[in-house]
Amino acid sequence: MSPIVLATLNAKYIHASFGLRYLLANLGELRPQARLEEFTISQRPLEIAERILAHEPRIVGLGVYIWNVGPTTEVVALLKRIRPDLIVVLGGPEVSHETGVQDIVRFADYTITGEGDLAFAALCRELLAGRRPETRVIAALLPDFSQLTLPYDEYTDEDIAHRLIYVEASRGCPFSCEFCLSSLDVPVRQAPLEPFLAALDRLLARGVLHFKFVDRTFNLNLAVSRQILEFFLARLRPGLFLHFEMVPDRVPPELRELLARFPAGHLQLEIGIQTFNPEVATLISRRQNYAKLEENLRYLRRESGAHLHADLIAGLPGESLESFAAGFDRLVALGPQEIQLGILKRLRGTPIARHDSTWDMAYSPLAPYEILRNRLIDFPTMQRLRRFARYWDLVGNSGNFVTTTPLLWNDGASPFQAFLGLSDWLFAREGRHHAIALVTLMQDVFAYLTEVRGLAPTLVADALWRDFQRANRGEMPPFLRPHLPGEHPVPAHLRRAGGHLPARQQRHAGPDAQ
Repeated sequence: MSPIVLATLNAKYIHASFGLRYLLANLGELRPQARLEEFTISQRPLEIAERILAHEPRIVGLGVYIWNVGPTTEVVALLKRIRPDLIVVLGGPEVSHETGVQDIVRFADYTITGEGDLAFAALCRELLAGRRPETRVIAALLPDFSQLTLPYDEYTDEDIAHRLIYVEASRGCPFSCEFCLSSLDVPVRQAPLEPFLAALDRLLARGVLHFKFVDRTFNLNLAVSRQILEFFLARLRPGLFLHFEMVPDRVPPELRELLARFPAGHLQLEIGIQTFNPEVATLISRRQNYAKLEENLRYLRRESGAHLHADLIAGLPGESLESFAAGFDRLVALGPQEIQLGILKRLRGTPIARHDSTWDMAYSPLAPYEILRNRLIDFPTMQRLRRFARYWDLVGNSGNFVTTTPLLWNDGASPFQAFLGLSDWLFAREGRHHAIALVTLMQDVFAYLTEVRGLAPTLVADALWRDFQRANRGEMPPFLRPHLPGEHPVPAHLRRAGGHLPARQQRHAGPDAQ
């Protein structure tokens, strides 16, 4: 029996709920009475409710996010139908805004908006003492980091063995980009550095090698950024892999030099660009220096071993298809290993909604609230962009076509237009953009490049075979053999077990990074 159960539905098992571990760590004297239950969105709501209720809780706290609000609404409805006396408390970004229009808020007993690290514990104390607050939507006071117990000791040995380990050196964002929930945050707050680094040291001692920093702007406070990077450089070991989200135009020489000291395979830098159109950036209150941004990306690609993951958003107000295409081509020329193409979402509470009338923005009413059309991009074109993004992830980002992808525009064509042609052709051929086996996709790409684009079969086959070998795969796919006669044994170094990198980064890096 556990009086308090904290639960959420993660997108995948490998994800660990960082927010719920903060709540656990800050329960104080109530911590022994609480337990954490994590599920995935692929599990049936009824079975989730059954597992929660098996602990006979008095209070259930549920983390609600854009990716799980649908099934979590079902879970709440089931819990209250089966156990009307059960007190259900909601929290998380999805229920921190526009609470009055959400069924899940109506079904639950209480909803805590904002950062609930301390507010959840305070509410539990009241409820367990038999006092029921009259206010059902509780706006949490913003906690100072000095008030919080850091959550890193809440990671279990199973978490360390099987899940991503999330950490944060700061909260908040100083920028005001209108599509982002961070635009609503108060000024950035830093975690106390000494206890934070001590917690990281304990995690390293327990065997953690992959750290994902969730800071929105890791390199905003350069002094702190440098100390964290120096901390890890002093503890560099095989398999250490760090993920940071960086402000792309704020990488001064002293930070560049530190980043360049990490050997290949130890850093992934997520770089939010979103648009290369200055007028669109101004429209959505995004400030960035494009010349400095490009200079920094070129330096990092040329001088560092970091894996660069750059973001663009399709569907922003004021951005035409032609403008988006030009931005994509400009980013391809900078050479990041991955280009994440996101479709604009209208997150609850974000000021992007102010453009709805002027730019005729129409969003899906269902999570994740993606744009369907706007004044400059009609629905059929937006669907083409949505498929483009998915196929780009399968081909351009996956690391399975590193050598082959540039063949699409080797005649000097626009990378965007060249890949859009492949995307349209793939959808016409396959009728889907998911559940496509790798060898099937390779055959499709081979057919497109040779039959539609007219490239030499031996050229394309050789590129595909080189790509196929990047991930320790076996013998040559049969469809390539007629075009590559002779013996093609898998090199000895590719028959070894995979390297220490995550699979996608390993494929981009190639066998030398093992």
